[in-house]
Amino acid sequence: MIGTSGILGVGVVALGMVLTPGPNMIYLVSRSITQGRRAGMISLGGVVLGFVVYLLAANLGLSVVFTAVPELYVAVKLAGAAYLAHLAWKALKPGGISVFAPQDVPHDSPRRLFTMGLMTNLLNPKIAVMYVSLIPQFIDLDRGHVLLQGLFLGSVQIVVSIAVNLAIVLAAGTIAVFLARRPSWLKVQRCLMGTVLGALALSLAVDTSGPA
Repeated sequence: MIGTSGILGVGVVALGMVLTPGPNMIYLVSRSITQGRRAGMISLGGVVLGFVVYLLAANLGLSVVFTAVPELYVAVKLAGAAYLAHLAWKALKPGGISVFAPQDVPHDSPRRLFTMGLMTNLLNPKIAVMYVSLIPQFIDLDRGHVLLQGLFLGSVQIVVSIAVNLAIVLAAGTIAVFLARRPSWLKVQRCLMGTVLGALALSLAVDTSGPA
């Protein structure tokens, strides 16, 4: 139903975005460092629920809109390219602060950790833009089942995000110590992710084909 290129495309976009420091990563890392891995995993559960909420809301609406107005694809693609370019600049610009720098935050109950993880994700504009502007461009209208394609591709993004964020939660303390001793490695990570996102943005901007 969905081509390999679409799955790989969403996977690359999801990987680039989850490795770019944002509200979700900052929250998960801060909780993992200050309150332990269990707190980080509970917080991740809330973040995942936020992904599911966006996945259902976006696809239930987009399945109707994209079927009725396929021309909207061009506008969606350009918006996605612009946002990827914005993320690339944020990753590459000088003066960035490491997301793994320890922060003084109070210890919270499991319920609050989960709720804060959920709200952090729901209020994260990066996630909203990803589901509305980035993932839909990998839907192939010729294959039909727009809703199922959107749900599947969104699930690919969720799996990638869970895998990466779980690894970050489990290794947050070790990574924080490592980067504190080797600040140049942080610049390498930022340059790598910024380059990947910038290349994706350029590719989307110059692409004149239809949904694929």
